[in-house]
Amino acid sequence: MEKVDLIADFERLVEENKRFFFLKHSTTCPVSSSAFNEYQAFLHEHPEEKGYYLAVQDSRELSNYIAGEYNIIHQSPQAFLFEKGQPVWNESHWKITKEQLEQVCSQK
Repeated sequence: MEKVDLIADFERLVEENKRFFFLKHSTTCPVSSSAFNEYQAFLHEHPEEKGYYLAVQDSRELSNYIAGEYNIIHQSPQAFLFEKGQPVWNESHWKITKEQLEQVCSQK
């Protein structure tokens, strides 16, 4: 799992990867901490999946860019699955679980 801070780095991910997961994470929120742990557990058990994240406090510009670029209201925590340059799934808060990520993974 790799942290992404800059819009240019995120745009490169979108261009270079056919599929990847992305998480918007708040470093001060207990709900976000739980989602972050679930996200890590999912990626640990699925090394074939690419996963990235941002910390909202460190990367507000990128967080706002994603919300605006893809017309998805910002939430934190918020998980996405991108395929072919577009978000095909997103969920937030307590709905970000290892089991939910696995279910999305098996459906796509």
